Amino acid sequence: MPAVDPLPNAALPPSPDQVIETLNDLVSSAYLNHDPTTVNIRAGALFARLKALNRAANAATRTHKQATTDARQDMDQTYLGLQNLQYEKRHLEREIEKCLQFASNYQDVPLHSLDEFLELAPESRSEEIVDDEHALMLSRLNFELAERQRLDRRKKDLLAQKEALLKQSKAVVTTVDNVKAQIDLLTKTAIEAQKKVADLIGNIPPPTS
Repeated sequence: MPAVDPLPNAALPPSPDQVIETLNDLVSSAYLNHDPTTVNIRAGALFARLKALNRAANAATRTHKQATTDARQDMDQTYLGLQNLQYEKRHLEREIEKCLQFASNYQDVPLHSLDEFLELAPESRSEEIVDDEHALMLSRLNFELAERQRLDRRKKDLLAQKEALLKQSKAVVTTVDNVKAQIDLLTKTAIEAQKKVADLIGNIPPPTS
């Protein structure tokens, strides 16, 4: 499962500070003697620009929220994969522990039942092996040794997969944190812009008749 890349900074809309500063200039004393119609047209254009920036900020917020959702889904899938690997790892560890309790006397070695052995090792079904008690026991012991080695290799593979998934999970968590930080910044910017627009609207004098 590929890791999710954080959204680039280019996805963020431009800052509205320059537009707001220009609007502040329009309501300052420097424009008292200017033509009101020209000032109103200029202010209308600036408000239109500010609304466009606000729409862009809202769109970017939605995009980042979707990216956060996707990243969380990837993280959930990674976590589920880790849980499954841990479950299989515990199962294999129990099986390996049983094999490691190999007694010095071969009669005490926990073996697969004869039926299981013949089913899992079809090459040992020959009459020559089955009819020879000694050859049959040697074949069963060799099979148990091969099974222990196979389980050990499987455990090592699972550990390697677990390490890879842990690295991927950390990468996804980092992505989620980065996207959340960008959303918080966008939200803060949008709130500040709305507040400044409200303040500016309240400071614009009504048109004279």
